[in-house]
Amino acid sequence: MNVITEIMLITIAAYLISITLLTWIALKGPTIGDQVLAIDTITYITVVLFVLFSMYLKEPLLVVAAIPLALWVYALDIYVAKYLERGDMGA
Repeated sequence: MNVITEIMLITIAAYLISITLLTWIALKGPTIGDQVLAIDTITYITVVLFVLFSMYLKEPLLVVAAIPLALWVYALDIYVAKYLERGDMGA
C-alpha cells in the first residue's frame, strides 16, 4: 500500500468518526438550528466520502452521485431557513 492510500484511509476513518459525533448532535442538539447544521454537515461529509471512495476504488460514477446529493442538501437548507424565518413552506 502506498502513502496516498494510507492517508486516504485515515481520512475516511476520521470523517466516519466525525459523522458519528455529529449524529449525536443531530439527535440531541440544544436547538433546531444546531440540529439542522449537524445534518447539513453530515451530508456534506458524505459527499466528500463519496469522492474519497471514488478515488480509492477508482470508480468515477460515485462522483456523479455526489453532485446531486450536494445540490439537494443546498436546496433543503434554503427551505429549512425559509421555514425557520417565516414559519411556512410555501413557494
